[in-house]
Amino acid sequence: MTEAALPPGWPAMSIADAHALLTAPGTPFETEEVEVRGVKLKTWKNSPASLRDVVEAARAHGEKIFLVYEDERVSFEAFYRAVSALAREFASKGVKKGDRVAIVMRNLPEWVVSFYAGAALGAIVTPLNAWWTGPELEYGLTDSGTKVLVVDAERYERLTEHLPNCPDLVHVYVSRESDEIAHPEVSCLENIIGGPNDWAKLPDQPLPSVEIAPDDDATIFYTSGTTGKPKGALATNRGVNSNILTAACAGARRFLRRGEMPPAPDPDGPQRSSLISIPFFHVTGCMAVLNTSLFAGAKLVMMYKWDVIRAFELIEREKIQSAGGVPTIAWQLIEHPARKNYDLSSLESVAYGGAPSAPELVRRISEAFPKSQPGQGWGMTETCATVTSNGAEDYVNRPDSCGPAAPVAELKIMDPADGKTEMPVGQVGELWAKGPMVVKGYWNKPEATAQTFIDGWVRTGDLARLDEEGFCYIIDRAKDMLIRGGENIYCVEVENVLYDHPAVMDAAIVGVPHKTLGEEPAAVVTLKPGAEATEQELRAHVAEHLAAFKVPVAVKFWHETLPRNPNGKILKNELKKLFEDKADA
Repeated sequence: MTEAALPPGWPAMSIADAHALLTAPGTPFETEEVEVRGVKLKTWKNSPASLRDVVEAARAHGEKIFLVYEDERVSFEAFYRAVSALAREFASKGVKKGDRVAIVMRNLPEWVVSFYAGAALGAIVTPLNAWWTGPELEYGLTDSGTKVLVVDAERYERLTEHLPNCPDLVHVYVSRESDEIAHPEVSCLENIIGGPNDWAKLPDQPLPSVEIAPDDDATIFYTSGTTGKPKGALATNRGVNSNILTAACAGARRFLRRGEMPPAPDPDGPQRSSLISIPFFHVTGCMAVLNTSLFAGAKLVMMYKWDVIRAFELIEREKIQSAGGVPTIAWQLIEHPARKNYDLSSLESVAYGGAPSAPELVRRISEAFPKSQPGQGWGMTETCATVTSNGAEDYVNRPDSCGPAAPVAELKIMDPADGKTEMPVGQVGELWAKGPMVVKGYWNKPEATAQTFIDGWVRTGDLARLDEEGFCYIIDRAKDMLIRGGENIYCVEVENVLYDHPAVMDAAIVGVPHKTLGEEPAAVVTLKPGAEATEQELRAHVAEHLAAFKVPVAVKFWHETLPRNPNGKILKNELKKLFEDKADA
């Protein structure tokens, strides 16, 4: 984007001055220093203390619609009643503060109620990836020591044979199950709270009484590790709720950069509405979108699965103002030829994160939706979603940056070789982040925790640089990982499955660039002497063991040992050249 697209005199204020003004004493975004686990952190003074407090505060939005799914519409009041009823049910099964409550389902209203019902009791809510296979889900349930599980019918069928292998599990609730369930430790969720359209008829009763502090444990979200086994990132209530003011502050900063005062909140103004098209089992969907929408009284419109035509219909019908999630979705909203057939004039924001995005996307969004401001940010499971934000003119001016850190966060670039030397401005190194959003560590993994979390900082594994004003530029990933449409794929996990095939001697997974998905996994394989295997056979082998998004889109055969450097590391840049004809297919 050229400078011509920027208003005259912009920016009217530096990032540092804008943050100083926004966070001054007495403002909504006031910050304070708090000691957390022995480390002094700058935090949001006015952040809700717990997820339970978010639920209590949101009840004030009353009969405004909170959740929309197909023909189901749930008001904030009805939602509160369902959360209270389910929290009481969980408590009757012995769920107490610190116990794990797992959720494995698609984006459904029941997912949201289950999350906050567990959180309201002080339980550690553990959303597992609904795309995982049965064995992957079994690992998540046993590693976390889940006590109560809430699933939809599809996931229940996938998990049935694995449930006896989960010794800590005392009860399972199944949502939207049409068949009778004949098991004493399995209940139909609708028998407890009814369907979403009936939640308003539930009794008006308070949440069960529990004291929850900001630094009490709140969630475990699993993130794959370079060892191949997923690691549970343990977040606190403070960490999860940090997104609420981080997002609002980034929005206010845009006005100051233009030389305008941010508008005062108007409780009687039009209700905000968002289309949620990324899974709640990711921190972006749960912490950056769901939790902030609940607190702000925004309407959240869900889809059974992503479909761009259905998205157009919902944007028109529900007067959606915000959409996006990952670059894949933004590209589809822009490029689909049916876009002109729908009234999408309500759309004011197309924002995304979670995957590499081309600078060209900024320009294309502005052309397709003139009223819409593009935006993106950076964060990770280990930071409870958002650390940096870039939007409006700042994004136009720096389309290859994920933005500056929130006022409560710090970034630094460290020498990847020694992990001790801080790099000067403009130099590329490993990105480290610090702030109230950084998780406590990995569940039951003290060694991995000690390697990743140092004195309040998280070693991100991303290679990045910072400019003079603190804008962050992600250059590459130090971890051997690729991101397909927002989904992390750790190469070693897929490689290990390929090695398990009797014909495979050597294997490597590389990322193939894709315009909308960011990248896709592809495999290069050397077979054992005399052994035979086809591309289709190896892809099917991976599909038997891992979720579909991890299956290589292509397999090439290398007729000797894969090329390696003197340290024995496979030269993946050489192997990527084999797939140049497939890039951006």
